[in-house]
Amino acid sequence: MIRQQAIEAQLALRERPANDAPVMKQRWDRLLFLHWQADAEELARHLPPGLALDLFDGKAWIAVVPFYMRRVRPVGLPSLPWLSNFLELNVRTYVVDENGRPGVWFFSLDTDRWIARTIARSFFKLPYFWASMAAGESADAWTDYRVKRRGQSEIASYRYRGSGEARLAEEGSFEFFLLERYLLYAWDRRRQRLLRGRVWHEPYRFRDAEVSQWSAAPIAWDTLSLPVGEAHHQCFVDRVDVDAFAVEKVD
Repeated sequence: MIRQQAIEAQLALRERPANDAPVMKQRWDRLLFLHWQADAEELARHLPPGLALDLFDGKAWIAVVPFYMRRVRPVGLPSLPWLSNFLELNVRTYVVDENGRPGVWFFSLDTDRWIARTIARSFFKLPYFWASMAAGESADAWTDYRVKRRGQSEIASYRYRGSGEARLAEEGSFEFFLLERYLLYAWDRRRQRLLRGRVWHEPYRFRDAEVSQWSAAPIAWDTLSLPVGEAHHQCFVDRVDVDAFAVEKVD
């Protein structure tokens, strides 16, 4: 019963907001999702008041997600090549608020665009970090992706590509639990309050991921326990267009 209620909550949030207008438009390209099972007690200690871990089969999950941000711009304005296109890598887990609304909690978001970091920290209260990043694609569709957070000595490197046919997550499946997320949560430290932001996009059409090089180092950069071994789950999304809505206080 609890799982069915969670599925229904995810499906409800998948609907495009009828009465709100987005404030930002963007496109996410070449997303790699690497998921490890994690210690639930440790993750819970890093959550702010008002959030609890969202579990699948009683287990907590943490993800590293490198991708490209493209055509990022306020609604009504054109994208600018030197400002609207950059790289991002996030470390995230899955949460619910006190009303059972499922979403994502970011432990960190690394980006190579200083102004994007500054705006996101100031207006969206998201834990962005400035990093040296580089990415490129080969003729056979491999993506080579590197990130080094300022203040860290290690470089996290990824080599990956999609494989097989793109498909939608089956309702109630593990991929549905991981990917069907349309709320992000943030903590306003100054005002000591929980915020949420809505995003909308067509449901991810994901593919299997071939990964020849990977790193869990960004998890350790966030002072979390480094997972052992390869990711328990991995998948790839080619691209998706996204509308982002204003953040608001969680009642």
